[in-house]
Amino acid sequence: MELSEALNNRKSTRHYIDKKVEKSLLDEMLSAANLAPSWKNSQTPRFYVATGEKSKDAVREALPEFNRKNSENASAYIVTTVVLNRSGFDKDGTAVTEIGNGWGYYDLGLNNMALLLKATELGISTLVMGIRDGEKLRKEFDIPETEAVVSVIAVGYTDSEIVRPKRKSVEDFAKFYED
Repeated sequence: MELSEALNNRKSTRHYIDKKVEKSLLDEMLSAANLAPSWKNSQTPRFYVATGEKSKDAVREALPEFNRKNSENASAYIVTTVVLNRSGFDKDGTAVTEIGNGWGYYDLGLNNMALLLKATELGISTLVMGIRDGEKLRKEFDIPETEAVVSVIAVGYTDSEIVRPKRKSVEDFAKFYED
């Protein structure tokens, strides 16, 4: 699959069928995420993958009702975190730019996009959910305080046709300076 095809086919899925995503495919998705660039190669994104019923139920309990419904029958949930105070910082802990930990979040976004595109290439559907109870997830998956819980990605298969919402034109979000 060409990149442009993956970009055009990737959509947020809110209906999953009861079909397991094999661990080898999850590994491929996570390996693709790991290829994304990061600040000074700091590689601060972390992924906690729930595939068992108990761990998936724990993730669902940390989601609001509408996201539980949107991700019902997902084969797996990936809780994404970022190690704080490393990406965007010097070795002595000094922030290098005014956005500080913003670079870690940026890096995680790059990792997540690579993961989502690889999933699309593999025929796997995803939904990124930012509304979640981070403290419940931290406790359930023993996530250290040095990491910020960012999102939950539902992973699975769908039998529904997903219609992408209208996207802005380049002129609506970019400015070109030609002088």
